[in-house]
Amino acid sequence: METWSVEQVCSWLVEKNLGELVHRFQEEEVSGAALLALNDRMVQQLVKKIGHQAVLMDLIKKYKQNTQGLKSPENPKEAALVMQTEAARDYRDEESSSPASHGERMPSFYPAENLDNGLIDQRVLKQRRNVKHILARSKALQWTKSYVLPEFPYDVKCMLAEQKCPDHSMRIRIIEFLQADMTKYLEGSLYPSTQQYNDVVNALLQAHPFLDEDGCGFFLWKRALKDRFKYVRRPIEDDEQVIRNKCKFGHRRGQKRKSLADIRFDEIKLVQIKEEAVCFDSELDEHIKWFQQEYVKTEKDWREIDKRMSQTLEIRRKMIGSQTPLKDILKLFPFLKCPYQIFREFQLLTRTDIYKKTRHILESYSENILTSFSVVDNPINILLQEKMKHYTDEDMLKYMKLTATCLLLPDVFGDDPSLFVIMNEQVQVSTPVLEVKNPFNMEVCEFSLYLERERLTKVDDCVTALAALVAAFHVFGIECPRRLSQTFNFLETLIFDMHSPYFPSLKEKEKEVGFQLPVT
Repeated sequence: METWSVEQVCSWLVEKNLGELVHRFQEEEVSGAALLALNDRMVQQLVKKIGHQAVLMDLIKKYKQNTQGLKSPENPKEAALVMQTEAARDYRDEESSSPASHGERMPSFYPAENLDNGLIDQRVLKQRRNVKHILARSKALQWTKSYVLPEFPYDVKCMLAEQKCPDHSMRIRIIEFLQADMTKYLEGSLYPSTQQYNDVVNALLQAHPFLDEDGCGFFLWKRALKDRFKYVRRPIEDDEQVIRNKCKFGHRRGQKRKSLADIRFDEIKLVQIKEEAVCFDSELDEHIKWFQQEYVKTEKDWREIDKRMSQTLEIRRKMIGSQTPLKDILKLFPFLKCPYQIFREFQLLTRTDIYKKTRHILESYSENILTSFSVVDNPINILLQEKMKHYTDEDMLKYMKLTATCLLLPDVFGDDPSLFVIMNEQVQVSTPVLEVKNPFNMEVCEFSLYLERERLTKVDDCVTALAALVAAFHVFGIECPRRLSQTFNFLETLIFDMHSPYFPSLKEKEKEVGFQLPVT
């Protein structure tokens, strides 16, 4: 079969009542060798109907089992070639084991042209590959360490106990479970070493030998485990180790590494952008000096600050658009560290009062979020219910509910809460994130907004904190992480919805004058 052409494979499909697959196999140019190399995942992509998938995999499996010893073909020419192949293999085995092989080489009984035949070459090479696989596996077994398999779910344990060959979905479940356990075992790292892959796969095959199919199960499971880690790493944008490896090796299909000339050109261009940003005229230089002097004063002239911040808005947007480091921007414009100025900058850019919109969202959706099925057993919700038993004041109860709503938003939408708010832990992400201490104690509650792992500002309530978090992404031109996309889609849809009956239209916003938020 491995020498079949695409047409022969299609004829075989018709014989096996799988004629519906002929067109698809012709498109993908599936030859006999490709047919024997198909695995569960490839068959699932190639064949749509589950029944056809099962029949095809069963036929391939039976063929492989029947051809463990080579069957004699009906064609006499093919029979002669197969007999020559077996005789040549037996002769080489005898030659390698005989004493003469260490001394003078004995002549071959078969002409060279027979060994050069394509059919024989492919089978000999396949045998050599199998020998290499066996040697590599035996070498990997010597590296096995004391890795203990995790406790699999009940259905997986039942399948393993019955020693059934796992189907495609069950293989995926086992691989996902091993990947999660390895990540925990490696303390969060998503880059296991080759030795660690070997240890895990060896532990799996030693505990369940029937998973080692045809002696090549080690490499199949290892490849699947590696692919799973690649799949997990692909959408991650906030982990420092993943970012460093993506920058080093590239992470998109078809992406090419830049040449030295391109890298040099980008460096020169970046230097020019920074020089243009630094070369301020005298008037702008005066504004920046005034900002730095005013920022250290105890009593500040907020009207003058608002006026000068509006005058320097354009140059500030150019600097942010040219990816000037945020630390440099905050040194030149230190008032961007104040929540009031972040809100005002957001209003200048979008004509939207984000504080008012955020309060309205929390008040309107707090009951729905707190009673959502996905957060019923959440520790934050459980702590809220316990705290509410000790208070009767309506303002205090409302404050606690709004705070819990703010903290539970990413859990409701299935996003990663560690990119949204952090409680009693060290900030590890570079994107804007909230840190909260004593969330349900109105007197000592403290929210902080972090940017690039440094505290940007400190606020006293959840409404200001959530509004500052959303505004920071827009004001500083930072792209929202994918693992927070659902939460931010919800918030931004309500914040920027022009047709919502709860919020004024765009024309009404343009008529609004001033910004009446209290300074925190």
